[in-house]
Amino acid sequence: MRTEPKLTRLDRVFARLDREPERPAHIDVPKMSRHRIVLFAATLAFYGAIVWAVVITSWLVRLDWQVMFFRPYQQWSEIHWFVDYYVVLGQRGPTAVMVAAWLGWRSWRQHTLRPLLALGVSLLLLNITVGAAKYGMGRLGPHYATTIGSNEMWLGGDIFPSGHTANAVVTWGILAYLASSARAQRWLSAVSAVTSLGVGMATVYLGTHWLSDVILGWTAGLLILLGLPWFEPLIARAEDAIFDLRDRLRARRRRAPAEPADAPPVLVTPVPADRDDVAARSPRAPVYLAPGPHTARSERTPITPAGSRRPPHPERHPRGSTPSARPVTGG
Repeated sequence: MRTEPKLTRLDRVFARLDREPERPAHIDVPKMSRHRIVLFAATLAFYGAIVWAVVITSWLVRLDWQVMFFRPYQQWSEIHWFVDYYVVLGQRGPTAVMVAAWLGWRSWRQHTLRPLLALGVSLLLLNITVGAAKYGMGRLGPHYATTIGSNEMWLGGDIFPSGHTANAVVTWGILAYLASSARAQRWLSAVSAVTSLGVGMATVYLGTHWLSDVILGWTAGLLILLGLPWFEPLIARAEDAIFDLRDRLRARRRRAPAEPADAPPVLVTPVPADRDDVAARSPRAPVYLAPGPHTARSERTPITPAGSRRPPHPERHPRGSTPSARPVTGG
């Protein structure tokens, strides 16, 4: 009886993705156009200008100190509770889980892994670029500043640029980047811009970042979104590699012998009583005996003989009888 193999949850997911193996035609993959390259170059120049302004302790650093001494968390203390919750929209863990859940559903509906792979590539680029800048410049935050009016650079800090702000720009901006229509892209771009702007200002309000940290964080996140089309060929190759691996695993599973889950019990046929029939069907292996004459079992001495098992001896006499005198022979 032939039974269908049981599909695992991963097999059902890939079966759903196989219903439409090609990417939907109405979803355009962004390309690195000339307009985007110009925007990327301008944003990169602005990034360098902000870093230079902080390094030389320009007017931007003086503005940072003025905002810090203003202490917004004391001026508007009634909204402190709201800002504490709102700033979570820039934390990596909660935002990545929420956006990954949404993009996972998009992958299920559009039968492609591109949304999840694009999110993974953008977060990887964010960790590399922003993390390297943070630890490379080592700026201290407002709560740990040592000298009034200084830029607090290369002192072992890790707040320049703002990771919360850059994460908010990338995490919420990837939704606009992957939008399936121009109208949805405009709306999602506006929502992600407002959200990331609010997260950056929330960190300034709480005193965890300088104003220049937030400006550089916005710029760093925008650079990742503008340069993401350069990684689209890599995303496409990764998607093809995942499906090729899936196909190889399926082929290996089909080649393996399939054993039924519940095998029926094996019936043992009784051996017939006729020894000749058994000997004719399954001959025994030859038995090697020691050299010499051998007798059959029936010709041997019985197991329990009636008399003594000793052979008769002419010179032996039974117990209790007097042996007769031996004849004496003369010499």
